[in-house]
Amino acid sequence: MAERLMKRGVYAVATNVVSAMGMNTAANWQAVARGASGVRRHEDASLSNVPFMASKPGADQWQVIYEQTKRNESLTPFERLAFYSVKDAIGNCEIDLGVKETAFILSTTKGNIELLDEVADEKLLLVYSANAVAKALGLSTKPIVISHACVSGVIALNYGLRLIDSGRYKNVIVTGCDRFSRFVLSGFQSFQAISDEACRPFDADRKGINLGEAAATIILSSQAGQMPTARLLSGATSNDANHISGPSRTGEELALAIGRALNEAQVDAKDIDMVSAHGTATLYNDEMEAKAFGIAGLTGSEVHSFKGYTGHTLGAAGVVESAMVAEAIKRQMLIPSLGYSNNGVSQELKVTQKMRTAEINYVLKTASGFGGCNAAIVWGRV
Repeated sequence: MAERLMKRGVYAVATNVVSAMGMNTAANWQAVARGASGVRRHEDASLSNVPFMASKPGADQWQVIYEQTKRNESLTPFERLAFYSVKDAIGNCEIDLGVKETAFILSTTKGNIELLDEVADEKLLLVYSANAVAKALGLSTKPIVISHACVSGVIALNYGLRLIDSGRYKNVIVTGCDRFSRFVLSGFQSFQAISDEACRPFDADRKGINLGEAAATIILSSQAGQMPTARLLSGATSNDANHISGPSRTGEELALAIGRALNEAQVDAKDIDMVSAHGTATLYNDEMEAKAFGIAGLTGSEVHSFKGYTGHTLGAAGVVESAMVAEAIKRQMLIPSLGYSNNGVSQELKVTQKMRTAEINYVLKTASGFGGCNAAIVWGRV
């Protein structure tokens, strides 16, 4: 299986990231290079009775989104955000995306949940949004929805890899998107998982997560084109079977997914140059991940979490962070883990603190979520 996958080749040929840090991948990368974060303190009674830290695109950014999608008035804000991301990625794609040869995957956890107080109809269905975006894009293939907690984006990319590797499609558009809403924020507040300051993944003083709003798109193709950013080599999933919201205490299950992904990619743990961790900055997630990296033999690899820049963007996270991984591979630059100062997990991880040039041939992207789900994919240099 691994040998056949390597021979076919699945490439990231275009990307987009829309977050509080910018409207495209390049703008987001430039913010990272400056050490800037999209996480801010907000006071908004419509979202929370108390101030909160979060990463949300500003009014000026939403004005651009509405202007660019004004011909698609029937789309909800969530759908407009997703549609904008796809359109920008397609605009940067040199591959001819034949409508019958291209699949569309939407990764999201909440979709139009912000409309819950206003409507009680099909608009709340995730498949409704996927169909609406696909129709606006002019795609003829039936869209696919991946909604599997916080691993959704990574699973969507892995599924896109399988669709191309199986020969069903030549191209797959993978879009992750989730809006910031009172519903989501109050849920995490009830878990007492929200930090009252900028999150600090893997740090000894971490207090919890910041939530974020974002959309990201990665166009995968069997055609490398002239300037592919990276190659998607493999992916795997596992489950803790431990608790509905609490992760494994041992990290063995995430380590199992990592091992399977590495084996399929035919890459040794010692050859992983960078790990893009889930890194939510909660007490238990970071400890579990650190243990998993130890079991998998990855404590010598450079590790970062992207949550300090965009917050936790839920169904968009795996796609946002993978787009930045692809950019890091293209530029041969390590991504710093914003907010990290002192080790706060039981394993001595090599957490990246400064952006610097490095030889990056293989990158592991991990994700974990409610229900004990885990996912891992391996990206490679073209």
